[in-house]
Amino acid sequence: DVGGLQKVLTNVKTRGGWGEVQLGALLEQVLTSDQFARNVKTRTDSGDHVDFAIKLPGDENGAPVWLPIDAKFPTEDYQRLIGAQEKGDVPAIDEAMKSLETQLKKSAKDICQKYINPPKTTDFAIMFLPTEGLYAEAIRRVGLVEQVQRDCRVVLAGPTTLVALLNSLQMGFRTLAIQERSSEVWNLLSGVKTEFGKFGEALAAVKEKLDQAARHVDSVAVRSRAITKKLRDVEELPTNPQPLLKDLLGGSDTDE
Repeated sequence: DVGGLQKVLTNVKTRGGWGEVQLGALLEQVLTSDQFARNVKTRTDSGDHVDFAIKLPGDENGAPVWLPIDAKFPTEDYQRLIGAQEKGDVPAIDEAMKSLETQLKKSAKDICQKYINPPKTTDFAIMFLPTEGLYAEAIRRVGLVEQVQRDCRVVLAGPTTLVALLNSLQMGFRTLAIQERSSEVWNLLSGVKTEFGKFGEALAAVKEKLDQAARHVDSVAVRSRAITKKLRDVEELPTNPQPLLKDLLGGSDTDE
């Protein structure tokens, strides 16, 4: 229930885990498993691991460039702000807003120092705010988003904003994949062209052999007609040669 959820979110570690789970779910919905990674170490001189990082095309050696994304959820400051807004307490609203702004700036500075490490990573990182309400309060603070981007090179993103960014990256991945596949297609077509030339030569040789066989068949047919014509001139032998033999024998005895 709502009360149980509030109790869970009062624990900083559990709250951070919830934000990380939500971030992971959004990444899995938009990107493929080989386009991002969990707990990526972006600095060799530090043991810190960013929650998630998107794998971008890298250098000629095939090493990827990581885009760090870290989830932050300053619930206490946000809840104080919501409570002050519900009561209409203007001084409390201003104080809670300043506290929330300070916490977001601190989180952005941590992300910048821990995870941004060009050329292994991009020159900027993304700070994911798990609720649209928290993100809305952050962008309502005049100059906060611009200052964080300028000083810390960190981009704030709520769930909807992150999905839009991921979709844009996915379109870039698809375009890159099409370009890579197009070169493979050209190589394949080049190979097919060579093989088709060889196939044409083989087909011409087969045609020549078939023409030779056809000429031989025609020659055999001519000889067959000639033999048939000669056989027509041969007289048929009698079916019972015995009387002729007796006459021949009888004639011989008389002569003797």
